[in-house]
Amino acid sequence: MSGVDEGTAGAAAAVPVGGEERLRRWRLALGGDGADGTGHEPAGRDAAMDRALSALYGGGGAGPDNGVEGGGREGGLGGSAPRAARWLGDIRTYFPSSVVQVMQRDAIDRLGLSALLLEPEMLEAVEADVHLVGTLLSLHRAMPETTRTTARAVVRTVAGRLERRLAARTRSAVTGALDRSARTSRPRHRDIDWDRTVRANLRNYLPEYRTVVPERLVGHGRAAHGVTKDIVLCVDQSGSMASSVVHAAVFGAVLASLRSVSTRLVVFDTSVVDLTEQLDDPVDVLFGTRLGGGTDINRALAYCQSRITRPAETVVVLISDLYEGGIRGEMLGRVAAMKKSGVQFVALLALSDEGAPAYDREHAAALAALGAPAFACTPDLFPEVMAAALEKRPLPVPEEPAGR
Repeated sequence: MSGVDEGTAGAAAAVPVGGEERLRRWRLALGGDGADGTGHEPAGRDAAMDRALSALYGGGGAGPDNGVEGGGREGGLGGSAPRAARWLGDIRTYFPSSVVQVMQRDAIDRLGLSALLLEPEMLEAVEADVHLVGTLLSLHRAMPETTRTTARAVVRTVAGRLERRLAARTRSAVTGALDRSARTSRPRHRDIDWDRTVRANLRNYLPEYRTVVPERLVGHGRAAHGVTKDIVLCVDQSGSMASSVVHAAVFGAVLASLRSVSTRLVVFDTSVVDLTEQLDDPVDVLFGTRLGGGTDINRALAYCQSRITRPAETVVVLISDLYEGGIRGEMLGRVAAMKKSGVQFVALLALSDEGAPAYDREHAAALAALGAPAFACTPDLFPEVMAAALEKRPLPVPEEPAGR
């Protein structure tokens, strides 16, 4: 046995209980190209997992069976949809959904898989998530007719999943905010806001009875019938905002279902498109977008400003990374004018579950100086942001909002 073999054997012999499992994991992670030093050779299910990983990330086990050409560390899925579809099926078999989604994104980025998504059999094999929807939306104008139906089904699956997750909380937060905005000093019993009533009457606390005498009741009346607030969602559809566009379409559809608010959805790049008429179906909204292109925030805000008829009852939510390609001074001037007229203005740098977004810090700071908070927002936080804006109370800004 050579010195290398003896060293490898000695290392394996020295592995404590449970070490074999660690070697297995290191072997799958490192790819086994002869330099991993584990001496572990996967078999069975592990070998199939190794082939799927090698096809994407390169490594050991290269060969025609796994779609990798040659024996180096170059990955590849070949040029055909059937081969890629088989690979997608394999990773769904061997890895959990969260890992599958990461591997799909890596395949799209590293191996040009996006071109193959134009074929129906590929779309039927993928794990549907927000990132995949963003990719499909960027491609949909190039899709052949045979693929469009399948693509819409994938988008509908993701949009429906998001709506089930977010709709009830959004409706509850917004309708509650509208009810509270109609606060009255002579509430009916069922409309008494007990928390505020107790705080307002703490000076009337009777220690001997351990109670508060409610000299003044605080409550909220029911919101009047008809539209009480106007909401404008102004969404940047540049390529980096794909996840935000998907979530904004779902929230727009949910808000549009509430009779007491009027919701307008505007998307923009260097042009502006009003998708309000499609708000009853978030899939129609999404297929009305055009991901990619430049950004003209000033032009989009000019359009939104022209549609505002009740400034004091209007909330404008700009969803953008603020990389402005238009006229910066005019953009900030429009925001200042809207706020001066009574509009509640919020800038969300992202509306997604991803990490900290890239954004124009100078523009974010300028908006913050105007009293327009600019911060990233997760979908789960968005209902509370909307409720706070409708009630004109401080927004639940994260600990390190943009502009500080």
